[in-house]
Amino acid sequence: MRAVLSRITSAQDIINKNAELSARLQLAQAAEAKLKEENEKIKAHNQRLQAEVGRHSERVVLLEEELRWLKAQYYGRSIHKSDLCEGNPDQQMLFNEAEVLAAIEAADQAHTARTSQVETHERKRASDSGRKAIPEHFPRIVIDHDLPAEAKLCTKCAVPHPLKRIGQETRECYRFTPPKISVEQHVRPTYVCEVRHEAPITAPAPPVILPKSLASPSLLAHVIKSKFDLGLPIYRVSRDLTRYGVKLGAGTLGTWVNTVGGEKIVPLINLMNETLFTAPFMHIDETPLQVLRSGKAVGAEHYIVVRAGGPPGRRIILYDYIASRTRVALKQLLIGADGAYRGKLISDGLERYDEIAAELSLLHFGCLQHCRSMFFKARKVSQLPSTRTLANAAIETYIRQVYQVESEISTLQDEHQQRGETLPAETVLQLREQKSRAILEQFKVWVDELLPGMPPSSALGKALSYTVRQWPKLIRHLQHAEIPVDNNYIERQIKHYATGRKSWLFSYDAVGAQASSNLFSLVMTARANDVEPYAYLHYLFDYLPAASTVEQIEALLPWNVTPVQLAEHQKQQEQIQ
Repeated sequence: MRAVLSRITSAQDIINKNAELSARLQLAQAAEAKLKEENEKIKAHNQRLQAEVGRHSERVVLLEEELRWLKAQYYGRSIHKSDLCEGNPDQQMLFNEAEVLAAIEAADQAHTARTSQVETHERKRASDSGRKAIPEHFPRIVIDHDLPAEAKLCTKCAVPHPLKRIGQETRECYRFTPPKISVEQHVRPTYVCEVRHEAPITAPAPPVILPKSLASPSLLAHVIKSKFDLGLPIYRVSRDLTRYGVKLGAGTLGTWVNTVGGEKIVPLINLMNETLFTAPFMHIDETPLQVLRSGKAVGAEHYIVVRAGGPPGRRIILYDYIASRTRVALKQLLIGADGAYRGKLISDGLERYDEIAAELSLLHFGCLQHCRSMFFKARKVSQLPSTRTLANAAIETYIRQVYQVESEISTLQDEHQQRGETLPAETVLQLREQKSRAILEQFKVWVDELLPGMPPSSALGKALSYTVRQWPKLIRHLQHAEIPVDNNYIERQIKHYATGRKSWLFSYDAVGAQASSNLFSLVMTARANDVEPYAYLHYLFDYLPAASTVEQIEALLPWNVTPVQLAEHQKQQEQIQ
């Protein structure tokens, strides 16, 4: 019995131990599961941390690229050329004296050992090199530097006699006469009958551009040319006039400029805008402007939109002020009195222009120069040699070759123009088809291969993405002979505006901004048509007040005023003086 009880007790102990072990096992399994869960959480957290570190590292690289780009923009050269070391490997040795001395010695030995003869040749001087002769149309003032009377006698002969003049030596130089200030007195006689004592009769006053002011057409032309052609602020023009005794404050001159630009020349600007809408293609771009008094916050950017088009001899450049660079504001500039513009549009990669072109059914062309600029930025800011090499390949291997084809086309156009001919469009299309198309197709394949493996936020990634997005517009010029490969023409017009903006900084209000835009349009259109701005403005302000019909105003447009008319007007003014 005891044995049985002992076995039962042992079995019960085993069962209890098994239960205890089972409970412990369950606890261990629960702990293990909890540890696994915690481990998974730690792994997930580590992955998040690694991803965050990767994002921060990428962000650091991007910020370093932007910092280097800003420094390059502020301190570096503005031209898109290769670095000196890249262009000339010898520049890398400037600060390594031993290597430089060794290179010099090696070069001397190579020069001594050289036995090949170089065929002699004459270097062809450029047609525009050297000092040019002064044009014949300038009046000549003869200043004699003769010998004294006693030096013009021959004293070596037995009988002294006067020397014979056989020639002369002439040196020509430009003579500058400072501006001469005078006062115009417009006299209108008054007549009366002494017999019948009727009301006196006074000669009618001629129409003037700014009645009841001290502004003459010549003075207005000088002030407007100084600001909108030379980029001088109004206060500097006022200070310059003060030196000649003309005391006119900057506020007075500014009021004259705003009145002329905002009211008097508006009919001319409207006619120029209507003519631009008839051009087969139009360039468009914009640049920021600060306006002090407006409905926007202080310091907010306003914009000047520049449009250009027209054939040679009838170029039109229009500046327009808009408060915001919205799609609606930009689209409004492409809608005229007779409807929307129906030509071809050339712009940069701003997406709003894509939307506008789609809405107005315009054939849209891109800018290869903007594409090149993005690769240039990648080459300049990246620290990785591979990235710089790839960016340089895009610039030198592909884009430069396209521009070489365009340079060849430009040379042919100049040659035909000198003969009084026009280069046929078929020739342009043939050259682009034979040379440019293959280069661009290879460029596209190269970009497509690189893009998937490139960080999209890097400078090179942005350049590749921009190229892919803009590609249909970048190659569209291959089927249109009259379209250039870039938007550089409008960029040059904006550069003139931006250069002046560095001096006068801002516009006071929207009225002044639009008035300035109108005057910029007039001056830059005159320059684009090879018309001297001051002579044209002086002529315009003399005849515009009397113009009352559309035909009379149209005759005053810059491309309709001939050099003969300007010369005749200048002679009349000289006779008055």
